[in-house]
Amino acid sequence: MMLRPILACLVLAALSGPAAASCYADYKAKQDNPLRLHYGVIELPDAACNSRDAATREIDRRIRRGGWQLLNVMSIFGASGLGERKASAGGYFLKY
Repeated sequence: MMLRPILACLVLAALSGPAAASCYADYKAKQDNPLRLHYGVIELPDAACNSRDAATREIDRRIRRGGWQLLNVMSIFGASGLGERKASAGGYFLKY
């Protein structure tokens, strides 16, 4: 009798795991005429976490919509690195 509620709880616990991306990246970007630069932090999908090339493609695709050109992917990191980068990224912290 007690087995069903326990199994139901285990299934719900397994299904309610974190849905957020497992990594983030910081990058530098620019716009021309007039020249504008920004440093940003972006959340990446799991598929882009293990490859700098995949992360670069993902970041470039997303920031281009805002008229920005990617200059450099600085690093790829976990959630523990967000706090130290938030102030530096300002309005570009998790914007894209």
